[in-house]
Amino acid sequence: MSTYKFMTAEEAATYVNHGDNVGFSGFTPAGSPKEVPTAIAKRAEAFHAEGKEFKIGVYTGASTGDSLDGALARANAISFRTPYQSNKDLRSALNDERAPYFDMHLSSLAPHLRFGFMPRPTIAVLEACDVTKYGEIYLTSAVGIAPTVANLADKIIIELNHNHPEALRGFHDIFEPLDPPHRMPLTLMSPSDRMGVPYIKVDPSKIIGIVETWRDDEVGGFTPTDAVTDKIGKNVASFLANEIKTGRVPKDFLPIQSGVGNIANAVMASLGANEEIPSFEMYTEVIQDSVIDLLRSGKISFASGCSLTVTTPVLKEIYADIEFFRSKIVLRPQEMSNSPELARRLGLISINTALEADIFGNVNSTHVLGSKMMNGIGGSADFTRSAYISIFTSPSTAKNGKISAIVPMVSHVDQNEHSVNILITEHGVADLRGKSPVQRAEEIIENCVDPSYKQILHDYLKLSGPSHTPTNLYACFGMHTQFMDSGNMLDTKWDKYKTTI
Repeated sequence: MSTYKFMTAEEAATYVNHGDNVGFSGFTPAGSPKEVPTAIAKRAEAFHAEGKEFKIGVYTGASTGDSLDGALARANAISFRTPYQSNKDLRSALNDERAPYFDMHLSSLAPHLRFGFMPRPTIAVLEACDVTKYGEIYLTSAVGIAPTVANLADKIIIELNHNHPEALRGFHDIFEPLDPPHRMPLTLMSPSDRMGVPYIKVDPSKIIGIVETWRDDEVGGFTPTDAVTDKIGKNVASFLANEIKTGRVPKDFLPIQSGVGNIANAVMASLGANEEIPSFEMYTEVIQDSVIDLLRSGKISFASGCSLTVTTPVLKEIYADIEFFRSKIVLRPQEMSNSPELARRLGLISINTALEADIFGNVNSTHVLGSKMMNGIGGSADFTRSAYISIFTSPSTAKNGKISAIVPMVSHVDQNEHSVNILITEHGVADLRGKSPVQRAEEIIENCVDPSYKQILHDYLKLSGPSHTPTNLYACFGMHTQFMDSGNMLDTKWDKYKTTI
């Protein structure tokens, strides 16, 4: 490592100029650089104060910490951003059209960069726990798109984070497939298999500097589970236990993919507590706190992911007992962790969260009232279309019952009815497999909709009369417009639409 130049974050930022496209390591705040992006934001502010332009294109694995997305957004330093975000300041900037943003399936970003579909990253900023003189970069708590941006970039800046031990060497499986027409089949046959090496290998001359840091990942605490999310979790576990009983799921079970957040935590807790569900493996993108608890108890035997998105106290517990977890966790690039090919081969049961669903099974994962971006589609579709069983969960209502999460037609479609098998709320389970649109609507209304909205949705179905997919184009967004007018979907009346039939 002595062959590399050590520098401050401010010195490193001077290598980043207006118009550059920068690729950052990490996936969620886990493994995301912190010192250098903050210094880049300060450099942008200084340029702006002099009346000069300074904006960069930003590629990341997924969302990041406030020191990256937040700092750059507040500095008005982003010329474009992809593929996913969750920062409040960046969200405001992109919804105000101050930071152009394009939402992408997470498995697609790395190959699209290699294909030349988007501007090539000129600089890569990677967080590492170790770097060798041979150009072997050992990442920290996540991988993301780090291998691809490291290979494509002209220059690499390393944030050497001493809060992540060198003992992390060996936790990563770094593999990039060949591009078509030379791509070979992926060889994973189980979540614990490996295809690559534990480091990113680059030409050492590309590493222009190392910035030392002792910063924790900026993973915030998750919202605690409550009665609603706990019931959703139990409904998921009961449904899957019954699938085992009926033989639709093998008795030794299948690998689980789960999203992130309080509902996902509740689902994992319920899977862990249900004695009818055997010990299982995970093949997912985000490994969060609840997964670590189940690895310790033995309910989860192995977890493959892209990131250790765990709170700082839990990450420190992992590092304190790192040899225990060495044989139980592997971290991969998101191109591999989210690979549809591998999801289909491994027979994943995918469990993700819907922002909104409609009575036919279409899911909105991203947009509030059809126009305001919340976070992004993330990796949910990578898994959903290829899953053995695709499950979407959601509380049935929001805003103290003033919003129904299930509506006549979603205001934005991310997952269409053909990919969604199961919809689960705190009220029950709608099994949409093998059902016509009318049958799906009846199943969802009866089993998943809050009782206060059931009659409203039944009445909507009658508006269009007999048809394959009963849709009244005048009324399908009536619940949304009613909320915009009165602040309460419960006020929805269909009488005014009857004259349009």
